[in-house]
Amino acid sequence: MKKTLSILLALSLLAALLVGCGAQTPATVTEQPAGTDEPAPVEDTPTGDETDPMAELKVGFIFLHDENSTYDLNFLNAAKETCAAMGFEEDQFIYRTNIPEGQECYDAAAEMVDAGCSIIFADSFGHEPYMIQAAQEFPEVEFCHATGTRAHTEGLANYHNAFASIYEGRFLAGVAAGMKLNEMIEAGEFTEDEAKIGYIGAFTYAEVMSGYTSFFLGARSICPSATMEVTFTGSWYDETAEKEAANKLIADDCKLISQHADSMGAPTACETAGVPNVSYNGSTKDACPNTFIISSRINWAPYYEYVINAVLNGEEIPADWTGSMLTDSVQLTEVNEEAAAEGTVEMITAVAQALATGELHVFDTAAFTVDGEELTSYLADVDTDAAYTGDTEVVSDGYFHESEYRSAPYFDIQIDGITLLDTAF
Repeated sequence: MKKTLSILLALSLLAALLVGCGAQTPATVTEQPAGTDEPAPVEDTPTGDETDPMAELKVGFIFLHDENSTYDLNFLNAAKETCAAMGFEEDQFIYRTNIPEGQECYDAAAEMVDAGCSIIFADSFGHEPYMIQAAQEFPEVEFCHATGTRAHTEGLANYHNAFASIYEGRFLAGVAAGMKLNEMIEAGEFTEDEAKIGYIGAFTYAEVMSGYTSFFLGARSICPSATMEVTFTGSWYDETAEKEAANKLIADDCKLISQHADSMGAPTACETAGVPNVSYNGSTKDACPNTFIISSRINWAPYYEYVINAVLNGEEIPADWTGSMLTDSVQLTEVNEEAAAEGTVEMITAVAQALATGELHVFDTAAFTVDGEELTSYLADVDTDAAYTGDTEVVSDGYFHESEYRSAPYFDIQIDGITLLDTAF
């Protein structure tokens, strides 16, 4: 616990330092100041015959799965935390779980409008078309969608996207993985050229590619000989497929496993096989005490509070919002000292400082190659047109500027050192 607190304290001090030094937000993306335990102040409550806007406010939350999905549990916990912190009564918020990425999302949103919700959040990429449909039909309601890409091109004043610079958290988790690989090499468990990582992804979306690439770059910054194999399940949540994928990678001699998929399938497969694991969206230490090392996650509470306070205060909500370490939106779980390499906390703290001050960039183009060449230019499909045509130069100053031209990730480059085993999804 002390080492966990040391990481969080270091990040908090860095956030305070950067805010004090006037850290700037990238163009077209809005960051809010680092949060505290208390929600941002709201304008004074009206007196006399006027109604209290807080008492009148109702908020809806749409989740793809339920608490059995680590991804959705992360959103669900943030929603509960926010509602409690802001003093909401039980009749002021609505949760809807297991809402597919289809017309059911629009139906759930419309029902929430009928129930009096003036803000509606949804948490999955495939919810976007249906949230946009609802936003078009109900212009008086604010629709906020996590992981989406179209808010800045739809031109709807009441439709908004949000994400966080989780690639920084994944890079730091990769650092922990690299430390573990080096420890096993030094212990004679395998040689440097056998330092192969396995990774389970859901789909070949930019979000997943950005995630596994940043994780790999973090690992390779510590263990330069590391390589990685990536396999895909074609589902955000499929415990059987994720466990089978992990077992396949383990059988293929991968020494450490990580994931961008939402069940306990991969972590439990690693625990059974005794293979170190870096999970995602929360700690799996209780179920996997011998193999869990660390996890990164997005903390959605700062965004929820920001949007709710913006509505209460009559303030504009940006089309794209990107949280960061400064907003406490990018978090790491505790380091499991039973599985992690010695010195992991200290290394993560040092690397986090370099990231926060801009001394280090996750996608530093000197740190990777594409087909044997350094990446010097890349036109990213930031505007997400139907033809997926690159339109925005995102490489400058020696690094790829992820999540600066819209909130959702757009790093979709296959770099050297990573092998894709299946790209059907």
